[in-house]
Amino acid sequence: MTVGIHAFGAYIPKARLQRKVMAHAYSWFNPALASLGQGERAIANWDEDALTMAVEAARNTLSPQQYAQIDGLYLASTSLPFQDRQNAGIAAEAMHLGNDLQTMDITGSQRAGTSALLTALQIAVGNERNTLVIGGEKRQAKAGSPLQLTSGDGGAALLVGPGEGVATLMGYAAQSVDFVDHYRGQNQPFDYVWEERWVRDEGFLKIVPNAVRQALANAGAAASEVDHFCFPSPARRVAGMLAKTLGIPDSAVRDNLQGRVGEAGAIHPLLMFTHALEEATPGQLILIAGFGQGCDALLFRTTNQLATHRPIKEMKQLLSAGYPDENYHRYLAINDLVTIEQGLRAEVDKQTGLTTLYRNREMLLGLIGGRCETCDTLQYPKSNICVNPDCGELNTQVAHSFANMPCKVNSYTADRLTYSPDPPAYYGMVQFDQGGRAMLDFTDVSSDSEVTVGQAMRLMFRVKDYDVARGFRRYFWKAAPIGNAFDNNGKS
Repeated sequence: MTVGIHAFGAYIPKARLQRKVMAHAYSWFNPALASLGQGERAIANWDEDALTMAVEAARNTLSPQQYAQIDGLYLASTSLPFQDRQNAGIAAEAMHLGNDLQTMDITGSQRAGTSALLTALQIAVGNERNTLVIGGEKRQAKAGSPLQLTSGDGGAALLVGPGEGVATLMGYAAQSVDFVDHYRGQNQPFDYVWEERWVRDEGFLKIVPNAVRQALANAGAAASEVDHFCFPSPARRVAGMLAKTLGIPDSAVRDNLQGRVGEAGAIHPLLMFTHALEEATPGQLILIAGFGQGCDALLFRTTNQLATHRPIKEMKQLLSAGYPDENYHRYLAINDLVTIEQGLRAEVDKQTGLTTLYRNREMLLGLIGGRCETCDTLQYPKSNICVNPDCGELNTQVAHSFANMPCKVNSYTADRLTYSPDPPAYYGMVQFDQGGRAMLDFTDVSSDSEVTVGQAMRLMFRVKDYDVARGFRRYFWKAAPIGNAFDNNGKS
């Protein structure tokens, strides 16, 4: 049976920390970091994590009709917020996918992204199921470490199902080898990384070729026919060496996005794949590989559907929408890499009532409000009584999602008394264009001039707050400015 990719998309945070600032901060201790001080890396905001970025990638991927076609949701990451609570289930609630689907977290290896994709493709062959594969990474690294400079944050999403789609699976191979290039032990916040040259010579250059050759053989294709080669490594030279060893044209080696994003861990092969799909033409071969305790290799051929099936925002738009950030101290603070005095207002107990969360999960995680069937008035939250004074009917409201509805600022304030990890705390009333209002926190606001009454806003799934004492985090929807300088290559 023919299976393929039916939709694809990505998400990249807009803040891009300049590597020269990071390298300079530790030049007194490790001058060698200057060699990594070029370009920038994407950094997630304080209220973003692997889960929220994966959800945003999915929202950038799916058309309104495709939400109802999803039979399964796989979430890939090595930096998931919960160890014992299914993160994919939270994502499914946020996207209002319903209860009749299979959800799964796939983690534990840097090839979790390609493993999730491969599993979804195999299921599509046997069961004709549509599976949404999403992933996000927000890896922690020690301050002043090379990994902190080369890493990046982001999310990716691919809709997999029967049929040729925009890219048809031609062949694949998977090899499991317990080659430990790095690891993160139980209860350890940071990766322990082994010697780079040994990883390159014994890992990349010996394990990857075996998987790629097998995938090409299974597809009946030659290495010289590959048009796009996606291999995640901070150093482009490694992908070039692999291409030379395998006989793949040097021109096929894809930009590894190191200069603009950084390496986004387990989802980086999917990010590169998304980028390649956007720039490919019909009939081309795309080879992607995921490395981590073995290797996954997958070969796809693009189809004519590429012209009509595009993400809402393409990678080139996401890349150009970033703005340069030189506040390294802020990055350290919002990632808990430095202890700062937060003040008395930060000491409020933030325990979440799990009973209340469960009963209101659609309203909180899915932003589901109500629509009156009598007068079509929209309201959030949903209630038993219509808020329209000319209607006031009882029990006439049906569920209505507000998450993807355009809205504008009705009123707002910037508060430095209320505790926020990134003060001031912006919040206010937003008016939805189609009706209804909601009081929401604002996010991704870089200056006071970016928020005005009437400002167009977009809702984003974010972390509401953290219960540090119990290791729990609450999620909700926030409003972010759109149509501002963030969408036009920089700050105002």
